[in-house]
Amino acid sequence: MISKLRSANIIFSHLLRTLSLVWSASRYWTLVWMVLLFVQGLLPAASISLTPWAVNALVHVTGSGISTASIQKILLPVGLIAGIMLVGELLSSAAEWIRTAQSELVGDYITNLIQKQSVAVDYGFYEYSEYNDKLNRAREGASGRSLALLESTGGLLQNGVTLLAMAAVLLPYGLWLPTILVISAFPAFYVLIYLNKVQYQWSQRTTTDRRWLMYYDYLLTNSAMAAEIRLFDSANHFRSSYRNLRRRLRHEQLKLLRDQTIGRFVAAIIALTISGIALVWMGRQVLLGILTLGDLALFFQAFRQGQGIVKDILGNLGQIYRNSLFIGNLFDFLKIQPKIVDPPNPVPVPLKPKQAICFRQVTFSYPSNEEAVLENFNLTIPSGKIVAIVGDNGAGKSTLIKLLCRFYDPDSGSIELDGVDLRDFSVKELRRLITVLFQSPTSYYTTAGQNIALGDVSAASNQAEIEAAAQASGIHEKILRLPLGYNTMLGKLFPDGTDLSGGQWQRLALARAFFRRAQIIILDEPTSAMDPWAENDWLERFRSLASDRTAIVITHRFTLAMQADIIHVMRAGQIVESGSHNELLNLNGLYAQSWRDQMEAGSSTKIENSLI
Repeated sequence: MISKLRSANIIFSHLLRTLSLVWSASRYWTLVWMVLLFVQGLLPAASISLTPWAVNALVHVTGSGISTASIQKILLPVGLIAGIMLVGELLSSAAEWIRTAQSELVGDYITNLIQKQSVAVDYGFYEYSEYNDKLNRAREGASGRSLALLESTGGLLQNGVTLLAMAAVLLPYGLWLPTILVISAFPAFYVLIYLNKVQYQWSQRTTTDRRWLMYYDYLLTNSAMAAEIRLFDSANHFRSSYRNLRRRLRHEQLKLLRDQTIGRFVAAIIALTISGIALVWMGRQVLLGILTLGDLALFFQAFRQGQGIVKDILGNLGQIYRNSLFIGNLFDFLKIQPKIVDPPNPVPVPLKPKQAICFRQVTFSYPSNEEAVLENFNLTIPSGKIVAIVGDNGAGKSTLIKLLCRFYDPDSGSIELDGVDLRDFSVKELRRLITVLFQSPTSYYTTAGQNIALGDVSAASNQAEIEAAAQASGIHEKILRLPLGYNTMLGKLFPDGTDLSGGQWQRLALARAFFRRAQIIILDEPTSAMDPWAENDWLERFRSLASDRTAIVITHRFTLAMQADIIHVMRAGQIVESGSHNELLNLNGLYAQSWRDQMEAGSSTKIENSLI
């Protein structure tokens, strides 16, 4: 009993939140919709109440021939019934138009909520499979479920008004008739509630499976995967995986549908049996002369429609139950609270760092991994210097970027900027101080100029500054050779797009990072996709680009590391060597060994493969 009450409270809570959500999205349309529901609810009973008048009038004039008097006797009741039917059609058309308007507004409103929440949650949430399940469930028909819940509620209100009116029509024939009318629909209601619960549980259980289907489809249809799929001939493997999983889910879904069909059929048989009993009783009353043919016509219409309305009401309740379960996924997603938040009283972020960035006894492990990536880690990065961090894969270099950007906070220890813990700053203001070229930068399918301007969307798109950033990264000349220069659409996703090479996309991302004009520059493998000629061209300008700003460069390339004022060698989450290029060579440690290997190999390829 307690669990049922709890479920009822949850459903009622979801219903109230959904109504509030719909009201926020389309309040004026919702007001008109509610008025229409009430009027539409009264029309069926009004039409049926005129039935005895029309039928009895027809019986009275039967056999009297066609005359003005005969037509006058039946014209008014028939005309009123026709008028009610016409108004009903008009209101139905108006309601369809209103529902469409509501659908568009509510759909846009919910999409905006999901997008806003997706950006607001911590970066770390994306590394949880459970989070991706929640996101998928929230996005999966969220606006449709909200509108379905609204329509079910509206249907319940409209049918409730109609049922009360029908009960008033049937009540003179006996109190037991409205009662049996309601009882006849309960089997269908029970079947609906039970099967909706089973359907919801199946949907929750198979969320990850359905995400696998999306992933297989992405592999087979996305341009980024096209080359490898063809070269390694793996299409059949992924198609087979898709088909096998889809076959299992389809069989489970068809089994659910079979159970629903059988349950509804049995419930319909019960309802028809009860209807038959009521009709036999009514026919007996007519044969005994207690009731007229008009009464029989009224009863038949009222009882049949009333039974359908009760069924619809219970169906509305079932749909409310079902949709409230699914809409709960949206509300669960919107309840996720980020952990990386502003402090109650943020300290102003320095316009220009003057001292250093300091990692003090920092220990950190990713939420999905108990093993610490950094443990009691210490590092000082002086302001205004170029600092290179080199090391083998998995040493924790990229983790430093995520911590500096406050995508994560340390498990213990602190990261300080000019002596102030990063957690004491506003998150947004701290990030505005930083510009980053990530190891796998995003390729935006917009114009070349817009690609660069995305580095600082809060700034005016000054063409001179865009071109200056492009020149700094070495992509300016390439952009000028494009069909429309800086107005050229990039990528092949949209019409008239022009694609770039990997190195050119990387230079464009560098330009985007430089356009931000932030005081702290973080570059993660900034030349990894460049050929040696392009890299040398860029390195010639690198020190002037970073002049008077703090630059942190994560790299595997000696040619870039040599440009730094300080080089830190990182291994297994710790700094093991520090110094300038020459100092590290004299130290004769890991860095020097990698350098000697490169010198002996005499190739830049060896540099990348042997460094640390």
